[in-house]
Amino acid sequence: MPTRRDLLAALLAAPVAAAPANPTDLTVTEAAALIRRRKLTPAELTKACLARIDKLNPRLNAFITPLAEAALQRARALRPATASREPLHGIPIALKDLYDTAGVRTTAASAHWRERVPTADAEVVRRLRAAGSVIVGKANMDEFAYNFTSETSVFGLARNPWNAACSPGGSSGGSAIAVAAGMGLAALGSDTGGSIRLPAAFCGITGYKPTYGVVPTDGAAPLSWSLDHVGPMTRTALDAALLHGVLSGQPVRPGPVKTLRIGIPRAPYWQGLESETARAITEAVATLKQLCREVRDVTLPDLAQNSASPLPSTYTTIIFAEAYTFHRALLAAHPERYNPGTRASIELGRPIDAATYIAARREMDRLRSTAADALFRDVDLLLTPTAPGPAFPLGSNPSLVFLRNTAPWNLYGLPTVAIPCGFTASGLPIGLQITGPPNADAAVLSAAAAFQSETDFHRKRPSD
Repeated sequence: MPTRRDLLAALLAAPVAAAPANPTDLTVTEAAALIRRRKLTPAELTKACLARIDKLNPRLNAFITPLAEAALQRARALRPATASREPLHGIPIALKDLYDTAGVRTTAASAHWRERVPTADAEVVRRLRAAGSVIVGKANMDEFAYNFTSETSVFGLARNPWNAACSPGGSSGGSAIAVAAGMGLAALGSDTGGSIRLPAAFCGITGYKPTYGVVPTDGAAPLSWSLDHVGPMTRTALDAALLHGVLSGQPVRPGPVKTLRIGIPRAPYWQGLESETARAITEAVATLKQLCREVRDVTLPDLAQNSASPLPSTYTTIIFAEAYTFHRALLAAHPERYNPGTRASIELGRPIDAATYIAARREMDRLRSTAADALFRDVDLLLTPTAPGPAFPLGSNPSLVFLRNTAPWNLYGLPTVAIPCGFTASGLPIGLQITGPPNADAAVLSAAAAFQSETDFHRKRPSD
């Protein structure tokens, strides 16, 4: 497995052009190489991102707490001599506002925590700082991460940078907006049922949910301890791999994909797709067929569902019970402080008894322990649309079907990436999702990077 030094060596060996007129268009990998070659300074890059925040945040509401002064101070204090030891030296990054930051409020977008100021950084924040990153702000989100539209924040809804009348997805909506709109070159999100990948798909960026447990969740407000994942939101899979190495302490370097076999599980993941989404995904399959050993249909074991939900019943039992457990005291003390939608979701866990919860946890454990054989016996990766359609209008009360293709992989705890694979006629991004067996993070990111080497969807930027 490549070490951090290997990754830095690869960055230093990459061809480097002159710094562009707008450095916020750079990927993390490109910017890191420029900074190491002293063709761009952390302060220059940070100033450019802060200018984007100042210009666009009033319209998009991506940030709850911008950190302009602290970010500039940090960027100016970074010394060129340390760049060779720090993989994210001078890289501006946004944090979803459920990660604790010492001395800076962490609100989880809720009135309950509006003025909460932690005394210590979350572990992943500590790792990002140690890697040389510059934190430009705390990003907007759905309240306590319990929604997928970015409309339940006490600080106001967030807007999609490709169309401000549409949702950016949630719950990591602010993080996705920040990356797509150049307010930061990367962001930290969290994913309990699609909260990294859905916003990534809606905003035209790369969102990575690693294998469960590989990245620590210490210091992050929980939604469901058994399903929560910490992951990066970036422009490319190469950037996601770089950040994942920092967050996990297990560097991943994407490699060749010519031997990979990819499976397409048609039911239910490819059913009921919006027509432009179906066309873009079909074209993505054709591209991957040219890159990999094989792409073919597969049949996966059914996951039991309640008739009222498109999500697995084991998944919903666990998230309902665990979310209620975390919020029970706050709910009893000040129910009025929650967004009504958040409160209603939390209440879904009240009637779940211990026996029902324990049975669901045992089934989750069984699914995770058998996933490699049950899902990947004859293929290396699985390919699905990230969502059945593009971003929906704000205020449209969308169906949970938008989480149908993402939530199962939280239940299984599998590494999964969402990458852009096309656009609708109206200019909204379309997302492709690649999933692998437990701990096959490198294979998942390799396939995503290979696709992006043959396409330019990740290079497109929303207009201001």
